[in-house]
Amino acid sequence: MNRTRLLTTMAVFVAIGTIGAQLLWFPAGIARAYPVQHAVNVMAAVMLGPGPAVIIAFMIGLLRNLLGLGTLLAFPGGMIGAYLAGYLYKKFGKKLWAVIGEAFGTGVIGSFFAVPFAQILMGSSVGAFAFLPGFLVSSITGAFIGWFVVLRVKTENLVRI
Repeated sequence: MNRTRLLTTMAVFVAIGTIGAQLLWFPAGIARAYPVQHAVNVMAAVMLGPGPAVIIAFMIGLLRNLLGLGTLLAFPGGMIGAYLAGYLYKKFGKKLWAVIGEAFGTGVIGSFFAVPFAQILMGSSVGAFAFLPGFLVSSITGAFIGWFVVLRVKTENLVRI
């Protein structure tokens, strides 16, 4: 695999996730839902694998925070969801497993990781289930958008690791 092609593809996903988050969002519980991030996680997991998907999720969260467009909660959910989406897709070879991995990884596991993250880094003390509804709505919506895209894009000759 061409390293330049991989890095370029990753940069495009980071750009889509960073800009797209500002174009499509909606309130969901105590947080805002950014489904584009989750759609990018599914697309990157299927097309590139778990490692690059996690790096892309981290970079999107970092850029959004540096630009004042997001919160620190983008890190735990986005990265866990991206990893689980890539891992399950790699293990089972079905795109639906990437959707399930993203929805469960971000929506459930990520929301629980967000609680101590919010307490330590943001000074917010909320209960264990406070982030669950918002994270689930955002991740499920975005995961299905990503699934819709990867079902219609020919990925066989795109980028594979």
